Amino acid sequence: MKFVREATGRRATIDGFVTTTRRATSYSQGDIIDLSIIVPTFNEAPNVAELVRRTAAAVADIEAEIIFVDDSTDDTPAVIRAVASSAALPVRVIHREHGLGGLGGAVLEGYRAAAADVCVVIDGDLQHPPESIPSLYARHRQGEVDVVVASRYAAGGASKGLADKSRVFVSKAATALTKAMFPIRLKETTDPMTGFFLVDRTTIDLDGLQPRGFKILLEILARKTLRVAEVPFAFAPRFAGESKASMRQGLHFLMQLTALRFGKMSLFAVVGGLGAVANVLIVWALTQAGVGYIASAIVAAEVTIIANFLLIERFVFQDMRGQASGVSSRFAKSFLFNNAEAVIRIPIVAFMVSASHISVVVATAITLVVAFFVRFVFHSLVVYAPKKRGAATSPVRSAIEDFDKQAMQPGEL
Repeated sequence: MKFVREATGRRATIDGFVTTTRRATSYSQGDIIDLSIIVPTFNEAPNVAELVRRTAAAVADIEAEIIFVDDSTDDTPAVIRAVASSAALPVRVIHREHGLGGLGGAVLEGYRAAAADVCVVIDGDLQHPPESIPSLYARHRQGEVDVVVASRYAAGGASKGLADKSRVFVSKAATALTKAMFPIRLKETTDPMTGFFLVDRTTIDLDGLQPRGFKILLEILARKTLRVAEVPFAFAPRFAGESKASMRQGLHFLMQLTALRFGKMSLFAVVGGLGAVANVLIVWALTQAGVGYIASAIVAAEVTIIANFLLIERFVFQDMRGQASGVSSRFAKSFLFNNAEAVIRIPIVAFMVSASHISVVVATAITLVVAFFVRFVFHSLVVYAPKKRGAATSPVRSAIEDFDKQAMQPGEL
């Protein structure tokens, strides 16, 4: 089937051709697509044919399409194209080379490329049964709803596909923590962590979403009050391949949750807090080993300066890197500023120890708390500042507005 594409935005490879995916795609034959099924994939080649077969059978009575948004490093895109050639419904693949935003970014890419406003998101490993898609669609068709969540924990649902009891415990604990963080916006949702759901994309602000991990439904529900309904489903065992769950994903989830609930400044504080603890521990360990407290403070400062930069690059200011200067320039600014701050702070630590007779650990902790606010202002307004500013706004006003925006972003709820 030939596609007509009219788009502006970030480039992606679709079915072997370079195009863009900013606006919805339509079919040249005039076909009306009522439902777009978005499947984010990463190395899921063994599951593609079965997923397409079962999905096509499940939605035989619905004018639907499947959009694979693929970040794979294996032959998954080629497998998708091969399966698409004989599929019973339209199948497209968007292969992303850099995987911006992870799974959440892939879903957002799919929303922008979808031919229909009503979109279902489903994993590519068949733990989300395609046979449940008609239930999601039917509930949306009843009206009075913006999002339909396929829930493992609603009456009639099941989570038997989780690998073991520890995974079940982690899943339920994460769900409880998330609902506790957003008691109002998630009050109608028993499973805000699911990756299987339907959204009417006209009800959400696509440009306002800032996906930073794999829990895109949480991102959607936490940012705006939406009408939510649920249908139960049984979470199945993986059809083929290996699970992508890891400690790294758990860290991503905690960072995402912190950023959504408390804003960017608080996420910066979390990273700074980790650095402060590491700094204090390094000082303690070195002084216990007989190293002088000034030398210990210098070593601790240098180690944590580098570690903190890596963390804020990855988790705090990742949405601003594209408009800021290059990574070497950002590191140089951050490193030089933090060293200058340390040059000022360490003599203060020494003075507090000698004059006030308090321990070096306490003095270090106090000065780090004060330094946090100065560091955030500098990184927000200098290190990650856009390369160009609008000429109509004065530098002072722009700085104030930028600081306010960054302190509250991405979601002081």
